[in-house]
Amino acid sequence: MKIGIISFAHMHALSYAHFLSEHPEVELTAIWDEDVSRGTEMAGKFQAEFFSDLDSFLETDIHAVVICSENAKHKEHVFAAAYAKKHILCEKPIATEVIDAKAMIDVCKEEGVILQVAYPVRFSPVIQKVKDIIQSGEIGEVLAINGTNHGQMPGGWFIEKELSGGGSATDHIVHVMDLIRWILQEEVATVYAELDTRFYDIDVEDCGMVTLELESGTIVSIDPSWSRPKTFPTWGDVTLEIIGTKGSLSVDAFKQHSMLYDDVNKKVQQLSWSANMDQGLVYDFVNCIKKGANPSITGEDGLRTLEVVKGAYESAQKNQVVTLNRIEL
Repeated sequence: MKIGIISFAHMHALSYAHFLSEHPEVELTAIWDEDVSRGTEMAGKFQAEFFSDLDSFLETDIHAVVICSENAKHKEHVFAAAYAKKHILCEKPIATEVIDAKAMIDVCKEEGVILQVAYPVRFSPVIQKVKDIIQSGEIGEVLAINGTNHGQMPGGWFIEKELSGGGSATDHIVHVMDLIRWILQEEVATVYAELDTRFYDIDVEDCGMVTLELESGTIVSIDPSWSRPKTFPTWGDVTLEIIGTKGSLSVDAFKQHSMLYDDVNKKVQQLSWSANMDQGLVYDFVNCIKKGANPSITGEDGLRTLEVVKGAYESAQKNQVVTLNRIEL
């Protein structure tokens, strides 16, 4: 199976490219990037052909693409790939506007191609264990969840609203929200959020607290801040504390690591030894294409999490609880 990558703007592209190259049934054959220098470098690194013209890239015999461009460019790249009949793995968030996400879902359905959204934390073994425990009823009915997705401030286009769609709320709410929807099989009813810029002199939010009520009445809080300093030994965290009527559990998706005290590079690093989430995501995408199956993480999954993000921005602007009106598919 031949796969190409559209843009290395998002840092996750490096990891995806690595695991595509390692897959025994896949060839990473083509790379397009509007940044010619970056694209040429990545093509050399992964022994792929570089294209500066997107149409020429899509005219090759690749079966699928992985889109890692800036958030605001996801729509145009998904449309182009869908019209070229290429299956698609799109970096999160699916888009910067809900109406665009719906259009992306619709065009992929019309063109008969897979649209999968990149939520790799689903492939964490410990998170999968949590899902099994919750769905078995072991801790009873879930009453409340406290989630975090703290991280380092990424800089670059991530803090340019016209390209990113927003700051830490856009970047980090979606991961935790996707896990909650996946584990509980529920949608959000209302959102209340307070967002601010406290850590950095930037034009988008870098911190906040988001409180949600699910349709069942379960209360969820999410801290999606870019609060980790540059010297922090890893990019951030994904944690969940889940309270049930029969018990509770806490999970840290990145707890399984070794600490490296690196005198050569003068830094401390956390080196994960758990199964790699990105590998799980990439291999799952390839498997869906091979089997002609529905994607494990659908365009609708991307849309529903984006609706929560947009609800959080509306709530923070109005300083009031917002009821989510989900778009019909």
